[in-house]
Amino acid sequence: MTGFLLRRAAGAVFVLFALSVVVYAAFYVAPGNVAQIACGPRCSPAQVAQVSAQLHLGDPLYLQYAHFVEALFAGRDYSTGTGVLHCQAPCLGLSYQSDQQVTQLILAKLPATASLVLGGAVLWVLLGVGTGILSVWRRGRPTERILTWITLAGMATPVFVIGLLLIIVLVTALQLLPFPDYVPLTDDPEQWAWNLLLPWISLALVSAAPYARMTRAAMLETLAEDHVRTFRAYGVGERVLVRRHALRGALAPVIALGALDVGAMFGGAVLTESLFGIPGICRELVDAVRNVDLPVVVGLVLVTGFFVVLANAVADVLQALADRRVVLA
Repeated sequence: MTGFLLRRAAGAVFVLFALSVVVYAAFYVAPGNVAQIACGPRCSPAQVAQVSAQLHLGDPLYLQYAHFVEALFAGRDYSTGTGVLHCQAPCLGLSYQSDQQVTQLILAKLPATASLVLGGAVLWVLLGVGTGILSVWRRGRPTERILTWITLAGMATPVFVIGLLLIIVLVTALQLLPFPDYVPLTDDPEQWAWNLLLPWISLALVSAAPYARMTRAAMLETLAEDHVRTFRAYGVGERVLVRRHALRGALAPVIALGALDVGAMFGGAVLTESLFGIPGICRELVDAVRNVDLPVVVGLVLVTGFFVVLANAVADVLQALADRRVVLA
């Protein structure tokens, strides 16, 4: 198990290194005046020259990248014209349009996205796995076909459509829920959960469908194996077979898919955050792209990429714990 963990950790580090190289090359080695783009359209020639010096754009490419990586691990100093601003590690840069450190900006927005994604993940896993189990339990009956149609409809419906329908029904017509107004968890836990309930339900209804189909397929495959048939021949009840054997066989792929979806959602919840007005990093990324705020875009791309790589590593570890055969692969 130790060797497996070391291999996965080394692989994750290599992927993060490759990601940093690709991101830096895509944004800072691209054609055009990078200093002008990073500084913004309102910068004077003197300010553009200052940004170029701070980003070391006159150095060879390998030295530019070395300074970029050094800032991540050791921090960097930025001249503000009246003094020196120190950006502590991990320094993702300075937004020249808002005069904010990118790391601080992301840390301020990250709790909202984490609240949305993690809360939604709990709901969509419970809903998806529960639907899959019920579909297997009622296989061959009309209930199974109805659940299959519902999961297909969930996979085909965009999240903003479901979100709008929920707003119309639950907020406007029935007035069961308030329109989401994000409240930090540290300010009021009850209002935090109450205001995020509608976005969580929207994410769960869209994301639960793959879990339902995967759970159903994995459980049916397990129930068709020889050892399960033997248990059934010895009189073991169907409920015991589903709970102890079929569900265990579906656990590993569900864990892997769940971890991957959580990592991807840190950069993919743009529509949900925009629809419900949640001040998270996905919405901030859209604003940064619209304003061509290059340092913020680079920082957010690196952070979202980090969460995807971390989620892949966690998925591998959890899958190995659920299925020891993975360690030997």
